[in-house]
Amino acid sequence: MTAATVRAGTVRTNGAELYYERRGQQGPAVLCVTGASGDAGVLSSLADRLADEYTVVTYDRRGNSRSPRPSGWTATFSGEQARDAAGLVEGLGLAPVTVFGSSGGAIIALWLLLECPDLLAGAVLHEPPLIAALAEPEPAMAAIQSVFEPALMSAGPRGGMEAFLRCAAGDAAFEALDPQQRDRQLGNGETFFGVELGALESALPDHDRLAAVTLPVRVLAGVDTAPLFAEAAAWVAARLGVAVTPSPGAHTPYFDRPDDFAATVRSCLREVAGAATPAR
Repeated sequence: MTAATVRAGTVRTNGAELYYERRGQQGPAVLCVTGASGDAGVLSSLADRLADEYTVVTYDRRGNSRSPRPSGWTATFSGEQARDAAGLVEGLGLAPVTVFGSSGGAIIALWLLLECPDLLAGAVLHEPPLIAALAEPEPAMAAIQSVFEPALMSAGPRGGMEAFLRCAAGDAAFEALDPQQRDRQLGNGETFFGVELGALESALPDHDRLAAVTLPVRVLAGVDTAPLFAEAAAWVAARLGVAVTPSPGAHTPYFDRPDDFAATVRSCLREVAGAATPAR
């Protein structure tokens, strides 16, 4: 597959400077939001595969990679991250945009759907890890912490981030990452553990607001994913009044099943964004 042409830039919004990459020259706009490590490169292979039909924007979330950490920024929450995304949409003239989010990025996409529906054509949510929505959140969070805490204690945020990414994506996918991208992602450990993880752990959308959503939404969960991700996806889908759409692989199929996953996302986007106005 030939990589799509990338146009990069920055947008200042909501007290942050956000680095973004734009692929595709025509078609409805799609904003891709990453989760842990917050780097645009996580979803670059997906963006490349969609750019023939869509205008696809990926970005480094605030305080990650090429988006500098705002002065005095020590905590975040889903609403702040959603407002960052909204500011990027407005700054680039993407509305109405379909938002795609994976993992923690799907939580941000969900909050954008709830707080800024006027900017959206719809949403595709891949495995939003809403720990607080699980029937037994404490054991689930303990299991997640056990993945990174030993390395975090012994090797600091960078070591903890490596342990987390290896567990989420697998050793082969981690080793196959572009070296510069891998270095950026590891460097984001301080932001993830020091600022973002608490917001991820506590995020829980209001039931009534979910039930009131009228825009088209698809919720994806991998056929091989961990039970906690499947449970969280089912919780969100039920409250949005939609069925869970099966997707290939587990939690990071954009790394190990890129073609199959892109085909699934493309199908969802055609259902959700097919009638959207092409991006400017």
